[in-house]
Amino acid sequence: MSHLFQLIGRRLLQLPLMLLGITFLVFFVMSFSPVDPAITALGEGASPADREAYREAKGLNDPLLVRYVSFLAGLFRGDLGTYSARQLPVVDELARAFPITLQLTFLGLLIAVIGATLLGVIAAIRRDQWPDQVIRVFSIAALSTPSFWLAILLIQVVTLQFNLLPSSGKLPPLTEDPAGWLARMALPALALAVPVIGQLSRVVRTAMVEELDRDYVRTALGFGIPRAVVVGRNVLRNALITPVTVLGLRVGYLLGGAVVIEIIFALPGMGMLILNGVTNNEPNLVQAVTLAVAVAFVVVNIIVDVLYVLINPRIRSV
Repeated sequence: MSHLFQLIGRRLLQLPLMLLGITFLVFFVMSFSPVDPAITALGEGASPADREAYREAKGLNDPLLVRYVSFLAGLFRGDLGTYSARQLPVVDELARAFPITLQLTFLGLLIAVIGATLLGVIAAIRRDQWPDQVIRVFSIAALSTPSFWLAILLIQVVTLQFNLLPSSGKLPPLTEDPAGWLARMALPALALAVPVIGQLSRVVRTAMVEELDRDYVRTALGFGIPRAVVVGRNVLRNALITPVTVLGLRVGYLLGGAVVIEIIFALPGMGMLILNGVTNNEPNLVQAVTLAVAVAFVVVNIIVDVLYVLINPRIRSV
């Protein structure tokens, strides 16, 4: 158990360094933006003297490292700057949009995990039979299908042709109207999850086949233990080690894909926020969205690393 806590502690200690690196990278890249914050804040009609006074007051004429330290100080205070001529706080927009992106990402993740596990287990148990062949074809097709194309197809078929689920309209709060929230989120989450199901189901199938061929499975079956018990209690847990690692790498895809899917389905999440930031030349808005998504990716991967340690007892003594 002490080795387990040491491994978890080492991964948690790496988190501040990674977050610091992310903040510097995002700030450094956004410093090359050709957009003049003074013009964004004061408007095109502001005089050169007013623009210069604004830059001086906001520290925009300071060296890069000085501005970065000021940015970090503001970040710790919860200040990510302002946007638009009305000087609205970026953090307020982020607080409104970020939960929606997280909800979409984790709903897509849940669908992907359940779908991939079911398909992978069925394909492994019925290997080289017709269910395995059908699932293999589906996996290849799903893996090669872009999420944005699938999103448009779902809108055309499910919403416009059969009128089964909405693809636009207001998103009700999850706590107030769970059924309405799920109906509004179902198609975006499905479009996000299908390509992940395609890849992850093949990984689950391969890991399950390797475990089913091990000696302990044949021994357990020889002692008369039901096959379903052996598969559910031993084989599946051991086989999940590799898929969990792959899943951690796909979380970044889900987060990035969610930003695109939100735009297609008109969800008021980070995708719409960054689109507004790019369209309206709002570098603070783009910087905040990029930073939030990058930090979420790192934190989720740390969580996946911890889950990997919990699932795989063999590496706890490393």
